[in-house]
Amino acid sequence: MSAVAEVSDFGVEGDARHAHPRILVLSLLGELRRHGYAGPFRAVTLIQVMEGAGVSASAARAALDRFAVRGLLRRERAGRGVTYGVTELAKETLDEAASRVHAQQPFARHGEGWTLVTFSVPEGKRGLRHQLRSALTWAGFAALRDGLWIGPGQQDPELSLHRLREDLQDAEVVAFHAQDLSCFPMADRVSAAWDIDAIRAEHEWFLRRWDWGAAVQIDVPPLSQLTQLVADWLTLLRRDPGLGPEYLGADWPAQRSAEVYWARRNELEAKAGVEAAGLLAGSAPV
Repeated sequence: MSAVAEVSDFGVEGDARHAHPRILVLSLLGELRRHGYAGPFRAVTLIQVMEGAGVSASAARAALDRFAVRGLLRRERAGRGVTYGVTELAKETLDEAASRVHAQQPFARHGEGWTLVTFSVPEGKRGLRHQLRSALTWAGFAALRDGLWIGPGQQDPELSLHRLREDLQDAEVVAFHAQDLSCFPMADRVSAAWDIDAIRAEHEWFLRRWDWGAAVQIDVPPLSQLTQLVADWLTLLRRDPGLGPEYLGADWPAQRSAEVYWARRNELEAKAGVEAAGLLAGSAPV
């Protein structure tokens, strides 16, 4: 399955929500890769940035070790310390995430109609069923009914499910494109598959945290703050599937969220790059 789907598969509740440490690790590694750093990275350096983003040292260390178990990082002893190297799987995962994070119109619907995916996974493969659902959710799909998932526009589920192909029998997954019929309007079905009010609330929370003036955190280093921003953005991208405007209303906040994301990013990116250079250039494991 998509490793991005798995590490972003964490719920958030209420205004006290915070991105899961694994999403913050993914965001930090993505920003370091974007600035040209491939590792290996000293554990103490990564943990320092994570602490600046509000994650305890123990939680940051646990998230890094989890990535190592999953094959995304390569953990090695270096003197009295530890380094984490980025694996080929991690590079593929970070590039997959980057294609969404840096898209100029991430909430735009691609094509008309719908993409439907139906599957039947045996009871004994519950883990595979969870991975399949997580991958589809990351791609913007939602359950229309048991075993039948729907996504807006014309999508290619192969891009979302390619890592699961070896575990899925050909007969277990069927996908096709469809157009809704005027005599069977989709409006009620869309509101049943996706919680539109909850998606709006996610945008409003993002805007409250990152809109002009609200995001000034003079006590948070720029690389840590950029890591927070990208983690929150990844979470929002997972929540909003990019439905058509006819289902959302004229005041849908997605465009404003994108504008705020890029405004904050443009403010922080150069400063974060300078900080990353200071933290990583010429450093040796200790």
